[in-house]
Amino acid sequence: METNYFRRVAAIAALVGAVAGQQAMAEPRHGIAMYGDPALPADFTSLPYANPDAPHGGRIVLGEVGTFDSLNPHILKGKVPWQLRSLAYESLMGRSYDEPFTLYGLLAETVETAPDRSWVEYTLRPEARFSDGTPVTVEDVIWSYETLGTQGHPRYANSWQMVESVEKTGERTVRFTFTENNDELALIMGMRPILKKAQWEGKDFTRSGLDTIPITTAPYVIESFEPGRYLSLKRDPAYWGEDVPFMQGQANLDEIRMEFFGDETAMFEAFKGGLLTVNRETNAEKWETQYDFPAIRSGEMVKSVIPHERPSGIWGFVMNTRRAPFDDWRVRQALAEAFNFEFINQTLNGGKLPRVTSYFSNSILGKRDGPAEGRVLELLQPFADTLPPGAIEGYSQPEGDGSERNRKALRRAMGHLNDAGYTVEGGALVDPDGRAVTFEILLRQGDTQDQQIIDIYLSALQRLGIEPRVTLVDEAQYNERTQVFDFDMTDYERGLSLSPGTEQRYYWGSDAASQDGSLNWMGVESPAVDAMIEAMLTAESNEDFVAATRALDRILTAGRYVIPIWFRPDSFLAHDANLKYPEQLPAYGDYLGFLPEVWWHEEG
Repeated sequence: METNYFRRVAAIAALVGAVAGQQAMAEPRHGIAMYGDPALPADFTSLPYANPDAPHGGRIVLGEVGTFDSLNPHILKGKVPWQLRSLAYESLMGRSYDEPFTLYGLLAETVETAPDRSWVEYTLRPEARFSDGTPVTVEDVIWSYETLGTQGHPRYANSWQMVESVEKTGERTVRFTFTENNDELALIMGMRPILKKAQWEGKDFTRSGLDTIPITTAPYVIESFEPGRYLSLKRDPAYWGEDVPFMQGQANLDEIRMEFFGDETAMFEAFKGGLLTVNRETNAEKWETQYDFPAIRSGEMVKSVIPHERPSGIWGFVMNTRRAPFDDWRVRQALAEAFNFEFINQTLNGGKLPRVTSYFSNSILGKRDGPAEGRVLELLQPFADTLPPGAIEGYSQPEGDGSERNRKALRRAMGHLNDAGYTVEGGALVDPDGRAVTFEILLRQGDTQDQQIIDIYLSALQRLGIEPRVTLVDEAQYNERTQVFDFDMTDYERGLSLSPGTEQRYYWGSDAASQDGSLNWMGVESPAVDAMIEAMLTAESNEDFVAATRALDRILTAGRYVIPIWFRPDSFLAHDANLKYPEQLPAYGDYLGFLPEVWWHEEG
């Protein structure tokens, strides 16, 4: 296994330091990087973390809790198997997860941009085909982008609004011209799924359902499925991209099967019994104590630990600031103080997992401890009067004493509640108007870990005089409610990359706060947040980009929107011993583009 953390961090700093005027692409090229040049040359033979000599064949069986009622992952409505978007669709360019943000040709053989990246032009490969054998045309590309941007999931609309025009400039070339100065758009446009226009003629694209089996260009096609039970993807024997360099060592398995279960316990038992061939474990204590069953002891199954170098992201319990009492930062701080992280971590993980301390912690982009300084302070200063306490002075997650009672933290919590006008009457916490404080914690059925965490948390809240309602719903209901922000508190996870950009608007920009389907579940509407995102997108130096990201991290963390739990500096994967992966791992580790994309089956 090869890890190159310090090399990559240095590379990030060097690449980000390139100014926009130096990003000119004088001619069509094989790839494009956010800053500087792609790491791989034009004649590369495969991604560095893929094995071009991997054999084809075999199958992998993955587990998923819940069910599905749609095969269209590009719209807001419906529940789709979560990996269907990445496995059953292709885009013009493919992303390398060994670089901060670099794309290489997939459906497109070349990419070209204006010197200022005010436009980007892609040239399709002449051999690109859909699974029905028909060629991929520029008309398919234009229709896909227009449809996704106007009728698709809101995640597509944000960048589409920044496209001034899209036009066919040749038999196989398409050009996008942008409305604003945003160098990332030239890359974002290369990552949209390409759909077959003719398949959707006369159909309502926004309608969720199971009656339309997608015709796509991907190496896998849907062979069969049964909602609530399974979905099977089979490798297309006539896949058009067999010889494309980007695909060498990828899509090696003949079948990718997804089995669905009512809860995590049933899924784990299915893995132990051999129905599943891979299980991703998220509980460190369970990994140490419950993976000693016969298949592991015999060597039929093995345990693999996959490290990564990406930011921690944010994972915990989000509070909906659109609703009282979460619209008051003092209440959010009190609820964070009452969350006994040290005791919960010890109980569930043996204390082995580090806490998420900020949105970009564990990376060069994360905020630094103490007061803001230098360029970070300069960016924050114009908004000083509106920033949450701690954004400039410094903010850290509350710490408990490790005991179950955690008395000091609860006293601090009550102090914040008193400051906000809350008091205890007859054993119940009441708001300034004398109403008892209660709220709903929305959880998914079958998510035993979240339920265990909340069970411990409830006892602390009850000692503050709060009696929350815990509501368990199935995956479909959970999806419907969170899409329209119909919750008080719920579990929240958002992975973040080494190249944050335009998607930050969709995560926590002010416009996204009222946009159904956005990931701004907390409802933050902050001119300061918007300004920091803009500073990230227009940065022309390493100092400015890193400073803007760290400033954003400070505002979000000090906003107390999420009670964070832990992150994993590595992933735990237990799997069939005949399933292999390359020794050289991507910088992003067990992330998109890794499992099952670069795995293969080989008898031991």
